[in-house]
Amino acid sequence: MAYSSINPSDGTILKTFEELTDRELETKLAVAATCFAAWRLKTYAERGVIVARAAALMREQAEALARTMTLEMGKRISEARGEVGFSADILDYYARNAERFLAPQKLHPAIGEAHMESSPIGVIFGVEPWNFPYYQLARVAGPHLMAGNVLMVKHAACVPQCAIAFEALWTEAGAPPGLYTNLLISHEQSDTVIDDPRIKGVALTGSVPAGRSIAARAGRNLKPSSMELGGSDAFIVLEDADLDHTVPWAVWGRMYNAGQTCCAAKRFIVVEPLADAFLERFGAALRVLKAGDPLDEATTLGPLSSEPALLQLLDQVGRAVSEGARLVMGGRRIDRPGCYMEPTILTGVEPTNPAFRDEFFGPVAMVFRVKDEDAAIALANDSDFGLGGSVFTRDIARGKRVASRVETGMMFVNNISWSDAELPFGGIKDSGFGRELGDMGIQEFVNKKLVRYTDVSAPA
Repeated sequence: MAYSSINPSDGTILKTFEELTDRELETKLAVAATCFAAWRLKTYAERGVIVARAAALMREQAEALARTMTLEMGKRISEARGEVGFSADILDYYARNAERFLAPQKLHPAIGEAHMESSPIGVIFGVEPWNFPYYQLARVAGPHLMAGNVLMVKHAACVPQCAIAFEALWTEAGAPPGLYTNLLISHEQSDTVIDDPRIKGVALTGSVPAGRSIAARAGRNLKPSSMELGGSDAFIVLEDADLDHTVPWAVWGRMYNAGQTCCAAKRFIVVEPLADAFLERFGAALRVLKAGDPLDEATTLGPLSSEPALLQLLDQVGRAVSEGARLVMGGRRIDRPGCYMEPTILTGVEPTNPAFRDEFFGPVAMVFRVKDEDAAIALANDSDFGLGGSVFTRDIARGKRVASRVETGMMFVNNISWSDAELPFGGIKDSGFGRELGDMGIQEFVNKKLVRYTDVSAPA
């Protein structure tokens, strides 16, 4: 695997990097294991100093970090700044709250007393994707470092400069050697890392095939893992929805990060009385988006992350149409340098069409018409994925009832606002297992130990 930094807005190769040799990898594993032996003994306050300092540095260096992200994977600069800020917020959140989340929990047995206590388990190996180059790292680094573990991360091959920049933050923040280690390694070396007895847990955010492979390897080694995989989230529009409120969320939900978000709105399920009006207004809003340099504040449509990503999406759309889907708009590459695709809407996608169960990782929306609320829920649940979803209605109580019936890890009523460090993030079915963020995110890789005690003078 080559680690290459390529600007997707014009195809320019920015920089390439060599993979680690096996000897270099072994050295880094040894340093991380040595670091854990000391880091696990630090107090939460001592750990928090380092983690909070890394957050402060992210804010101080926000413009440079955002620019690197935009150049490397094409995220529009305003979105890139937002990601840097949210990543810093996550680090601060765990620096403040880790001790409370992991405090001993008193139990009440019939005889004597007992409590549960939490302790770190060791070196955690993370495998992270390119679409959120800092956020994905922060949401494993914040909780797991504050829990007393140390972290080694294999980031995506197309964002090496972001990966290196994030590691440098920890060094500058005063982290001991081995606390956070970026690994420029191959897939084969990644398997070696998972197999290594010094690695005690594995966290992946990525595709379903990657999840199956890495979860299986972790399982063979009897190591805990968390898997945040793909999604095909339903965006349900009930007949009483306010379209002035709903359509802007639909555009944001599908087009944020050029549609390259696991929990993006991907299947728009609209109850019949509003279907025509929604489709017309949604399409009109997508048509005004303008492709341009993602470093330009005026750009409203950025590129996809890479040429292979663009070609895959174009092929998916082509196959969907060949199998009977109707192309309402878009579907083509934009005639300009870089990896740009027209915003695209498909309708008439039947269950026999491969697109019905596909995940479109880019600016492609499928719109479905249904007769009523029950049909909307049934269609939302007819998916191999179960990451997130949303429902739009003027009746909040109704929205909550619908949310409870949709089979996902997350549901949102009249919004798709998942960007809060306090909200656990994760899914079910092919979207994976485990949770990140919130108080649940820090529990994934700690030993929950029962301690029971009685007075020696108490009767047996």
